[in-house]
Amino acid sequence: MRASDAERERVVDALRAHAAEGRLDTAELEDRVEAALAARTDDELAALGSDLPRPPRRRTRNDEVKAYLGVMALLVFVWAATGADYFWPIWPMLGWGVPLALCTRAAALRSRRHELARVRPGAA
Repeated sequence: MRASDAERERVVDALRAHAAEGRLDTAELEDRVEAALAARTDDELAALGSDLPRPPRRRTRNDEVKAYLGVMALLVFVWAATGADYFWPIWPMLGWGVPLALCTRAAALRSRRHELARVRPGAA
């Protein structure tokens, strides 16, 4: 695939961040920045940072919800497989689910408030 200007700039920013952390010296940074700006394909850009560590992926609220649903499905399966009368998975569902729902709702409200503040400065 052909590389876009935005992709080149993203790679240059990443290279500068690695240099700031001491992974690249000045000469190597200059060489890689020149190569990034001259790169025509995504593969050429990827090669410039292939020996550098990738930043860790941040966990998102979506990851937490997926974990919650997976664990709850497992607990309901265990409850059903054991033939228990009393629906005991309700307690972990509530204990984990209520705080998760409250945090998710609060994050959505904060996001909405920031979005409104960008559209209408002074409204927050």
